[in-house]
Amino acid sequence: MGELARRGEGRHEAGVFLLGHVRGERREVTSEIYYDELDPNAYASGVCILHAAAFSKLWTICREWGLTVVADIHTHPSGAGQSEADRTNPMVAVSGHIGIIVPNYASVPVQQATLGIYEYRGGHRWFDRSPRNAPGYLYVGMWG
Repeated sequence: MGELARRGEGRHEAGVFLLGHVRGERREVTSEIYYDELDPNAYASGVCILHAAAFSKLWTICREWGLTVVADIHTHPSGAGQSEADRTNPMVAVSGHIGIIVPNYASVPVQQATLGIYEYRGGHRWFDRSPRNAPGYLYVGMWG
């Protein structure tokens, strides 16, 4: 969260892809790659926008590292609800992909209860897995 806050400079969105393994219903994060590492202009408009070349780099990294994208996280200026752009433009448009939104540009303290967690179901449909709707859905720690 600190790195997202640093990259967003308290004035624009920032984002990261969480890489790892999918094992049945579980996703294990082992690495990350920030949007601006894939596309230096990802934050130029103030919101996160990645162009096709960034995704080409992402898929190459996943192949080389033997990982997959298990989720993405990006920040919003205030709440953690999905914007229309978020709903209609998933970063990874594959059913089961998880999108996490962090409020207040990830400024400290970030509490898990304030996150927006959304599972893509295809066809621009999402399940809201945020802590208020799905307590225990997100586990952060060493062992699960």
